[in-house]
Amino acid sequence: QSLTSVLGAHSQLSSLVTLVNTQAPLVSTLNNAKNVTLLAPSNDAVMKFLNSSAGTQAVATPGALTALLQYHVVNGAFKSNAITLTPVFPSTLLTNSSFTNVTGGQVVEFAAGQGGGVTIFSGLRTPSFITTADLTFDGGVIHIIDTVLMIPPTVSVMASTNLTIVNSFTNPTAFASAITSAGLWPTIDTTPNITIFAPTNDALSASSVKNLTSSQLESVLKYHVVPAVEYSSRLSTMNLPTLEGDDVNITVSGTLNSVMVNQANVVVANVIIANGVLHIIDRYRSFLPAKSNSSSNSSGAKTSASTVNASLNMKSSSFAALAFWASLTL
Repeated sequence: QSLTSVLGAHSQLSSLVTLVNTQAPLVSTLNNAKNVTLLAPSNDAVMKFLNSSAGTQAVATPGALTALLQYHVVNGAFKSNAITLTPVFPSTLLTNSSFTNVTGGQVVEFAAGQGGGVTIFSGLRTPSFITTADLTFDGGVIHIIDTVLMIPPTVSVMASTNLTIVNSFTNPTAFASAITSAGLWPTIDTTPNITIFAPTNDALSASSVKNLTSSQLESVLKYHVVPAVEYSSRLSTMNLPTLEGDDVNITVSGTLNSVMVNQANVVVANVIIANGVLHIIDRYRSFLPAKSNSSSNSSGAKTSASTVNASLNMKSSSFAALAFWASLTL
């Protein structure tokens, strides 16, 4: 069956069909697509979006609506029974450099919940749940989802939002303030394909960062940035080079694959950003390069990346986007 036939046979997708039909080039792309997964928001999800300020902005902004729709088309046909507790990060058709800065297209995260079901995470770890799975068409598979996806924002926009990611781990605004002090926003926001290890606010406030010179602060912050995209499922016991020049040591251990970066624990994994991924860690001073002769002065309970992922699948997050990038949802 063609995509048009399958979509037309499901009345709960009529609003999506109407929206897609306003984008002629995308209609042609979808009709000719092969081996893709369409994440199809229900009528309720689409109408909620269109009636929001974000919807008004997207419709009025050239290219934005097309980008949003492209972000809902995943490369690869992913049946729901093939998605496991180990998250996967397939790319989408969103490659427009005005909205993303990762090679091969911006990604979504697929992960199964411990209690069953599949969750898709998009920008700011916004969860969307599959309500009807595995509708097949000639070019792949369709999953109906209950919430629109959010295009991942830049870190600077993420820092401007009032959000709680999960389990009281709030937006790493202290880390953002340090970036401002060091004048590193151009590097953080525009360098493609990066991984950021961002300390929690508590970890950073307990550190001596305020005593560093501007040059020292720049060096330390660059030590938190890896010039490659490393989602949690890609990490193993390994060394990763940083923008500062020294390596960070990654240790993955135990049956739950606990992840440590030097002496810091990853407490929230896989916050997708416009140019890569951000992991929140529970220590700061342990990130100082060895040549600085600094040691960790804070601690936190170890939380595995896989445990965090499973927990995230079971919870809903609350976000209040204050900028257009962060409000880009379909």
